Formats: sequence, C-alpha cells, structure tokens
Amino acid sequence: MPQLRLALNQIDSTVGDLSGNAESIVRRTRHSAEQGAHLVAFPEMALTGYPVEDLALRASFVAASRAALLALAVRLADEDLGELPVIVGYLDRSEAAQPTYGQPAGAPRNAAAVLHRGEVVLSFAKHHLPNYGVFDEFRYFVPGDTLPVIRVHGVDVALAICEDLWQDGGRVPAARSAGAGLLISINASPYEQNKDDTRLELVRKRAQEAGCTTAYLAMIGGQDELVFDGDSIVVDASGEVVARAPQFSEGCVVLDLELPAAAPGIPSGIVDDGLRIDHVVVSADPLPSYDPELTGGYAERLDDDEEVYSALVVGLRAYAAKNGFRSVLIGLSGGIDSALVAAIACDAVGAQNVYGVSMPSKYSSEHSKDDAAELARRTGLHFRTVSIEPLFDAYMGSLALTGLAEENLQSRLRGTLLMAVSNQEGHIVLAPGNKSELAVGYSTLYGDSVGAYGPIKDVYKTTVFRLAHWRNRAAEERGQTPPIPEASITKPPSAELRPGQMDTDSLPDYDVLDRILELYVDRDQGKEAIVAAGFDEELVTRTLRLVDTAEYKRRQYPPGTKISAKGFGKDRRLPITNRWRETTGH
Repeated sequence: MPQLRLALNQIDSTVGDLSGNAESIVRRTRHSAEQGAHLVAFPEMALTGYPVEDLALRASFVAASRAALLALAVRLADEDLGELPVIVGYLDRSEAAQPTYGQPAGAPRNAAAVLHRGEVVLSFAKHHLPNYGVFDEFRYFVPGDTLPVIRVHGVDVALAICEDLWQDGGRVPAARSAGAGLLISINASPYEQNKDDTRLELVRKRAQEAGCTTAYLAMIGGQDELVFDGDSIVVDASGEVVARAPQFSEGCVVLDLELPAAAPGIPSGIVDDGLRIDHVVVSADPLPSYDPELTGGYAERLDDDEEVYSALVVGLRAYAAKNGFRSVLIGLSGGIDSALVAAIACDAVGAQNVYGVSMPSKYSSEHSKDDAAELARRTGLHFRTVSIEPLFDAYMGSLALTGLAEENLQSRLRGTLLMAVSNQEGHIVLAPGNKSELAVGYSTLYGDSVGAYGPIKDVYKTTVFRLAHWRNRAAEERGQTPPIPEASITKPPSAELRPGQMDTDSLPDYDVLDRILELYVDRDQGKEAIVAAGFDEELVTRTLRLVDTAEYKRRQYPPGTKISAKGFGKDRRLPITNRWRETTGH
C-alpha cells in the first residue's frame, strides 16, 4: 500500500491578522517539512482567523484574504517549500454566484485551498453551513458544491471543512463513492464541556461511513467568547484511533499512514448530494517504500475539571493578548468568585501582571479582608487596599439612600474605583460574576458587572466551587502552594452589603438553583417539565421569573469565555422587551 507522512498543524490564528497568520503557517510548514511530511494541513480559516463574522461581508477583507493566499503560495515556493502540498483555510468568494435577495452580499465562502509549487492548485468551500448556537454561517457564506480530491503520492485524499463532518450526507459518503483513501477535515469547532467525547464518536462514525482513514484537524486558542481546544484526531477506516493531539496547546501531529492506492483512472462525475468531484493530481506515483517511524501518539486526556479550567485560562489569555492588554485588574472581596478569577488570571497572564484591589466597606468582615490578602500572598499578585467608606459616607450624606439602593451603591463605588485605576494604570478590569448570578440578575449594573471580560461568566456557582477545589488540589500535587484560601471556599457565599447578609437570603441553595437553571437556560425546558423533574413548583416559578426579568442586565454584561452548550450571549438570544412568561403561559 502507498505510504504518506501527514502533518496536522493545530495552531492559534487571530482574526484579521493576515500577515501574522501567514507567518505562522510558513513557520509550521517549514517544521513539517523538517519532519519529512508529504502533506501538510492547517485548520479552517487559519489564514483569516475564525469566526470573521461581518468581516465576511466586507469586500475589502475578502479581497485581502484572497491576495494573502496567493502571496502565501508564492512565499512557500520561494522558501523551498513549494513541493510540499499545503491545505489551508481562508475566506474566499464565489465567482459564479449572482446577487440574490437573501444571499450574503458578495457571496463570501468559508473556503480552503491546496497550495503547491507557488500556486493554488485546488480551492473549495464548506458544503454544510451551520446555523445554530454561535454559528450564523447562512448569514455570511454561500455553500460549496464540490467534492475536492487531491492525489498525493498515489493516494486520493478527499477534503472537507468542519460542519461537513458534523452533518449527515454530503462529503463523507461522497468520499466513499469517489474511492478516497484518506479524508481530511479542517475545523474551527469551539470548545464545550464534554464535546471531546462527542467529537471522538463523530470522527469514528464518519470514518466508517467514508470507508477510509479520517483525519480531523482542529484549531486551538481563543476568539472573543469562544475557545478552541485542539484535540485533533486520526482514526482508521474501522474507527480505531490512530493518533490524538493534546487539548489546549499548539502543536503538530506528524504520522506515517499506509493507505489504499488510488484507482488507475481519475474519478469524476456527480456523487452524493449532487456534489461534483473536483480532482487534482499533485503527485501520481507512490513513494518508495520506507520504514514508518512516526505514529502521531495519543496525548493524555484532561479530566473534566482540568479541561474546563484550561478552557477558562486559554480564553482569558487569548482575549488579553490578542487585544493588546498585558495586565488585568480584579476587585478582591475574599469570596470564592473573585478568588477563582484571580487564580485563572495568574495562570493566564502571570501573577506579575495581575493587580488586585480590596475595597472594604463598614459591612466587610475581617475574615473576608484577611482572605483577600491571603490570596494575594499565595499567588504573588500585586495587592492594595482602598476603603470605600469615605466615598460611601459622602454619597449617603447627599442622597440618604436606603435598602437595595444603599447596597448597590457600595458595589457601584467599587466599580468606579476599579475603572479609575484601570484608566490610570492601563489594566483591563475582570468582572467576577458567575452564570448562576447572571441568570437570576443577582448582580449590580455598573457595579460588580463592571469589566472588559468575565472569565467565569458561563460557569455555574456549583462549578465555581468544584474548580476551586481542583485548582488547589492540582497545586498540592505539583508541590505548589494552593492559590485559593480554604476559607474562601468553605464560608457561606455573601455579597456583604448589609449586616449578616447571605446569598441564601435572596436565592435558593446553589445546588438546587443550578440544576433548575441548567434545565431552563441550557436546555430550554419549560416550567411544567422542570417541575416534573422533581423541583418545587413555587421555587421554579420564582426562579424562572428572576431569569426572565434579568435579560436587560445580561445584555450589558461584558463578554466571557463560553464553556457550555448554551452560554449567555450569541448562544441564547432573547428579547429584552418580552411579556411572555413560562410561569403564566402568556
């Protein structure tokens, strides 16, 4: 059987950084060549970054992407890499599509190309366009209608892009019909909890349907609220895993494959779903036989808590770095949320770039002030204390606020202080709110919602506790100081805005609350279904009412790392002005 050494480059691209992304592709191609690769691949839209959103509708950006692709092909050849075929994702446009009402302006395409000897020898567009969750690809792209196949050293290699594997039909069965010996899918599939298990089963199933070895190449890094976890996978035609890349780290999987020889003729015609085979011969003859040396390996899987924590670190690190921020600022209350955010920040950007401020009021307990200082000591972050009492007294002297207005004033004074320090010193403020609080509106607009980024915005409170335990345990296993004080984890949650205040004064126990929220927010279950699942009807009614009336608050909250199947933001889009209530049915 013909042999082929495949290099799958799991890289982090930045949206709009065409020159920087091209530089990364050249560098990684050179590394792949040094490893003796015969075919090199990069992720979906690696040249432009992903997702480009409305940039796809801007003709100038589409033109720049196309020009960058051609320049990349030439540069690879100029640097003696032209003989190595390279698959790279980019933004293209359809030359054939006519302007049509309801079609994206300019007919952009989520495309990929094969570069060889200084030219684009084959280009194609994603066939299946996702239109769910965070995806709006019907808004941005027109679909491709070909099955692209390249013959490399006597092997026919079929190509696909991301959703082409996730949906039934299309390029997967078409690859079998065309007699492909290898199917390569390039992807930019965002991370979600437990998606790695789903992904593995998907690739196994598609390999069996395609009847050939299947390589799933994934992106790594972060873009705004999305995180990409890598985890590239290669399986054989029977569905057995051949190689698996690390999660949440850049790298190159290089492996030797023995693959079926291409048929003597050139496949052509129309195959499954009306796809036309577009076949290009890059190198017709098989390579001389050699001893396989590279297996690609199987990277150790992260456990569930480490996986989520890693996603939060990668998301914050990418947001800060790609937007040109070097340091972050956090209000440290001594509570669990700000403590976890501080630990994530120290891991993401380094403790030397993390600045914490304790802002006690007359209601702040001594143990909370001590816990904030202890967190700073354990992590090594910069720490200062600025009391809000003089400011609070001045406001109260002018306004004589009471009740909730008095409580919220404290939070807003802290937000103002953080933004003042941010403006003065150049740090970005991190908002510490978790998903449970955002769901029920248990946050103060222009107070604890102040910030440029919310690292735990998509993390339920019960998971916050679990991640804090995991991070401390991981530190102990590595012989390091656990970053989060035990008291921050064990004490009852409280905003400390009035004497003796506890979260449970306003909210049910978080274990119960989070299970209700998961059904309502993440799974879109209605009141009747949630009550039928065993929850108290009165509690469900009150919780759902809180969620429904807090939409205006959530809309004003900063972006934050998405880890669930349905995070607040692009995933869950509800009108602010909305009189429908699950609790009443009207």
